[in-house]
This record gives sequence, C-alpha cells and structure tokens, in this order.
Amino acid sequence: MLNASHHLRFAAAREPISEGYPAVAPPHPRGFSVKFPPPGFTPSPSPLTNSFFTVLTPQELEMRLQWMFYVMTKSENHDAAPFKEMILKYLDQRELQTMASLLTSDSDYFLMIARNKNGSKRIQKLLGITDDVDTFAAAILGRFLHIITDKYASYVARRGIAVFNKKKKEAMYERILHYALYIARDKHGCLALNDIITDADDLYYRNKLFDVIAHKAILLSNDAYGNFVIQHVLKLNDLCCKNNIVVSLRGHFVDLSIQRYGSYIVNLLLETEESMVVVVEELLEGDRLMRLTRNAYGNFVLCKALRVTLKEMVRTDLYWGLVHKLKPFHNPLRRSRGSNIASILDSIC
Repeated sequence: MLNASHHLRFAAAREPISEGYPAVAPPHPRGFSVKFPPPGFTPSPSPLTNSFFTVLTPQELEMRLQWMFYVMTKSENHDAAPFKEMILKYLDQRELQTMASLLTSDSDYFLMIARNKNGSKRIQKLLGITDDVDTFAAAILGRFLHIITDKYASYVARRGIAVFNKKKKEAMYERILHYALYIARDKHGCLALNDIITDADDLYYRNKLFDVIAHKAILLSNDAYGNFVIQHVLKLNDLCCKNNIVVSLRGHFVDLSIQRYGSYIVNLLLETEESMVVVVEELLEGDRLMRLTRNAYGNFVLCKALRVTLKEMVRTDLYWGLVHKLKPFHNPLRRSRGSNIASILDSIC
C-alpha cells in the first residue's frame, strides 16, 4: 500500500497551493503610545452613539480608540469592570454593532487589543453576541499573520472560524493554507494550526491542509515547532495523510532518527504496523545501524524498533534482521550509548 505512491493524493497533484510565506517574522505594527485613563476614570455608559457616524476629527477618533482600548483590556479584578457592565446594562444590538465597527476601525489598535489577554477574551465574546461579523472578519484577515502567531490573538482567529459563515470561513482557510508552513514553524502558530486542523468541519480544507503538511514533511519534521504539527497529524490517524507523510520521509529515516525533533516522528511511525515496516526496512539497509547506536536519539529509536518488531511478530524477518546486524557489536555496545540496546540483546541470547 505504502509503495503505491502514485495512488496517494498530494496537493501538488491538485490545484497548486502557493508556498509564498515570509522567510522571517512579519514586522510589528507601527508603534504608538496608548494613554491610559487616570485612576478613578469611569467611561460614560454609551459613548458610541453620540454622532458616531458623523465626521470625526483625528483627536475625537483617537479619544474613542483610547476609550475602546481601556474598556477592552482593563482587568476585571479591579473595582470597575467597564466591559462587563457595558455589555450587560447599556448596549443594545445596534450599539454592539457600532462598538464592533469602532473596535475594528484601526488595525493597529485592534491588533493591540487582540494581543492582550483580556482583550482577546472580550473580542471572542463579542464575536459570539453580535451579528456584525463583517468588520471582524476583515480585521482578522487584514492582520492575519500577526494574529494567528500570537499567544492570545490566535484565539480570536480560532473563534472567528467557529462563528463565521461559510464564505468567511473559506476566506480564513485560504489564508491559513497560504501561510501554513510559516504558521506551523511558529511557537504559537503551531498550536493554533493543530487546533484548527482538529476542529475543521470542512473536509475539503482539512484534506488540503493535510496535503500541504505531508508534502513538506521533511521541512516540518526537522523544525522545533513544525515537528509538533507532524506528530499531531499522525495521531489523528488519517490513513491517506499518514501514507503521504511516510512517502515524503522515505529515504530520510536514519537522518531523522539522529536529530532531536526528527526522532520524535520516527518513534511515532514505529507505533503502527504499516509505517513501522517501511521505517525498519530502511534502517536495515547498508551499514547504518551502528551510526544510530552511537547517537543519543538514534539508540532510542533502535530500542523502539526492536521492541515493536518483537511485539508484533508479523514480520519476524525485521526483528531478526535487527538482531543479526547488532549482535557482532554486542560487547562494544555495553560500553557506549547503546548499553540499553545491549540489554535487549542480552535478554534474547
């Protein structure tokens, strides 16, 4: 099955997916200072409807944006809880929509609020109680990379995917596909991508994400964060995606086994029979086993390979193939990193 690579689907065989993603992190938004209100400041219950749609001077707009930042980010542990009080007591649906328009009117302010722990939670709440999602969708898409790769702001994007209509969800998925490799290799982006893949209710886009990930499995397997995406996808047990990943990684299992991040992937592939066969057959090729025994990560991969082939015994030739190749080095292994392998060999002698 795994050998029949021409039957496996890849994104490259379908509609081409752009691999244009930044080589470095995107620049931070333009800097400006936010003037926090003085202690004891209490915003008026509803400053949104006072001629909001009339032409505002830059100073008036700045004051409203400052007010919005204060309301959205102020800690609820303080005596005053302006956001909670405003939502519960003062705002009707029309004012909520007006608030959403103000919140998204300046992309830098929106991003700063989304990156704030409290701000992120409150934007998510607004996404669930107002129908005015057009402005939110545009704001998220407009600063997508900054949002999806931020610890707190990424939850805003995830919430958006959950509540947006089909058209807006598709726009979000297209943006994710375009930047998938960059997101997967980001500290916070990889976690967001894993959740998005798990929760995706559109099989078409879920499969396209699988295709992108499988097609670039080598790149991601050797990456400090990308490897967690590969591990996550493998654990979802999508047979076609797993087969595609194995096809992409074939010929690289030895090199991956001696790398910290790559060894995680090889160990995971050893846990299922079909992929285990492909991995062990490659480990047995040539004189590669001793290279693994001398490596801090490779010797653990070998131990795992010995245990799983012994346990399964579906392909006894694989187990005994490993044993026969390792036996001549039994004594040297006792005095090296491979002492754990020597212990396994002792148990069968």
